[in-house]
Amino acid sequence: MKHKVLIIDDEAAIRKTIRLQLEGTIYDVLEAEDGEKGIHVLDNENILEVVVIICDVRMPKLNGIEAVAYFHENYAGIPIIVLTGYPDVQLAVDFMKGGVVDYLVKPVEKDKLVEAVGKAARQHTLFSGSQQPKL
Repeated sequence: MKHKVLIIDDEAAIRKTIRLQLEGTIYDVLEAEDGEKGIHVLDNENILEVVVIICDVRMPKLNGIEAVAYFHENYAGIPIIVLTGYPDVQLAVDFMKGGVVDYLVKPVEKDKLVEAVGKAARQHTLFSGSQQPKL
């Protein structure tokens, strides 16, 4: 079974690029064009299959800052990677202090993206494993 990665970005070309970069790995990709649609996708998916969220910052409707806050509050076990075309050191620091596992700048190289997703997915597994009852 492949694990799912949710990509939230308002640029279709970016979503396609990330999907292609993750092709041939153990991840399937779900896509959403803004934070609002990302929440809808996550609320309607089998939450146990989504291991990582990749979220842009600047988007219409519900931006990345608001979406990340929602995901932390409602889906705390799913690691989040922020991917932005507008790097901001203070924003990166704030995201990292708030629990985001990585902050990447577009365009991101395939190896760096796959490594970041793998690292985040391992954190999901560790978090999920710690939540299982002891027998």
